[in-house]
Amino acid sequence: MARPGNRADQTLTTIGLLGGSFNPAHGGHRRISLFARAALGLDEVWWLVSPGNPLKPKAGMAPLAARLASAQAMARGAPIRATAIERELGTRYTVDTLRKLARRYPKLRFVWLMGSDNLAQFDQWKNWRDIARLMPIAVIARPGYDARAAASPAAAWLGRYRRSAASLKHRAGWSAPALIQLRFDPDPRSATALRHADPDWAARFSGQASRDPLTHHPVDPDIA
Repeated sequence: MARPGNRADQTLTTIGLLGGSFNPAHGGHRRISLFARAALGLDEVWWLVSPGNPLKPKAGMAPLAARLASAQAMARGAPIRATAIERELGTRYTVDTLRKLARRYPKLRFVWLMGSDNLAQFDQWKNWRDIARLMPIAVIARPGYDARAAASPAAAWLGRYRRSAASLKHRAGWSAPALIQLRFDPDPRSATALRHADPDWAARFSGQASRDPLTHHPVDPDIA
């Protein structure tokens, strides 16, 4: 994969951004990422492994290094990069992360990917309308959340900006706000179910030194 940190590397112009705890990463993350990539004509998908989600409790959250390692393992062999760049950027909220990414990579075009479960609570996110103005948003259906998402304040506001997935493949028509709804066979896998089935999953990644594939900086395996 090209390295977008260098000027010549910014030929990869369309990047999907999928944020989350990845506690742990699983096949459902990979499947929806590859589906979104094909549907939207993306060159890559970046998994933004969050140092800490303000809307999620800290209890049961594995160390960042373990979550990043699980995401890197799950992304292997696919046009997906798992990164802990938010730690380097010093951001905690999505809107701040996206602003800094847009400034850091001005020649790349981004689309924010999220499940319908996140759309249902999107109006609780910090400056969520500003997120929508920064880049197109593609919402991927998740079992049990479609009705709540459709009835949410964010869906009502974004409804006027609905566009087709095909429209994002035309660079001249790339604009924001834009709401693209993606539907495919739902994937029932969840990190919560995986943690219940394997509560010691993070131990398999403990003590492993890793290098962030986006920033190319080492990630301390002992950081929280």
